[in-house]
Amino acid sequence: MKKYKTVLSIAGSDSGGGAGIQADIKTISACGCFTTTAITAITVQNTLGVSNVFPIPGNILEEQIESVLSDIGADAIKIGMLHSSDIIRRVSKILSRYEVRNVVLDPVMLATSGDALLKNEAIDALKNDLIPKVRVLTPNIPEAEALSGKRIESHANVMNCAKELAIEYEVSVLLKAGHMKGSELIDVFYDFENQTVLEMKSERIDSKNTHGTGCTLSSALAAFLAKGYDVQTAVLQAKKYINKAIVAGADYKIGQGHGAVNHFHEFWERSGTIN
Repeated sequence: MKKYKTVLSIAGSDSGGGAGIQADIKTISACGCFTTTAITAITVQNTLGVSNVFPIPGNILEEQIESVLSDIGADAIKIGMLHSSDIIRRVSKILSRYEVRNVVLDPVMLATSGDALLKNEAIDALKNDLIPKVRVLTPNIPEAEALSGKRIESHANVMNCAKELAIEYEVSVLLKAGHMKGSELIDVFYDFENQTVLEMKSERIDSKNTHGTGCTLSSALAAFLAKGYDVQTAVLQAKKYINKAIVAGADYKIGQGHGAVNHFHEFWERSGTIN
């Protein structure tokens, strides 16, 4: 019998369908893996913002993760919104028990709309209990500033922060430069395993549909790691995927605010669905 490569997504649910678990399922599926899930919170949100968050009880989250890993297992785990220190510590405890190597953490703190998705008291738990257990950390600029305590205002700052976070936590860091100004963006990947730096240049894509880009990139990275790619190749493939998804979704309108990227752009192109 054939066997799927599987990715477990531990994240919040987005009723608007553009980010969170919904984006993860779409992305991981589009990248050729089977997605399992453990929902950390139910968010009430659309393209305009987040109006409410209902945390899933910690024991129920633990049972979801345990149920998946004890039966199906995981070739990779993608972690997104965790919301509280209790949830972070519970996830950390399970990771210690199952020791899945390919863990990608997107330290979700704010929605694209600017709404807070992580309690302030949970940041210390994230830094002390969870980050040291993951393989790749994928912060954006505001998240990296919160983790490092330093301002990031230039490409040199991006380079230094990625390296400093990697060395401090002994984890590879993909620092996303989307919040920087200018027409050219340079994401920085500090590969802690090989002590090398990868700079990924791209032109800024003019699109309002950027909701869920962080979830999408980290999920794609987890999928490529699950498929056996080395960490730098997986990062490059994930970057290629998200760029194409943003371009393919730029001309669509969904809702009144920040729409989503087109997760299934390759399939829609081949089927003639895109028009």
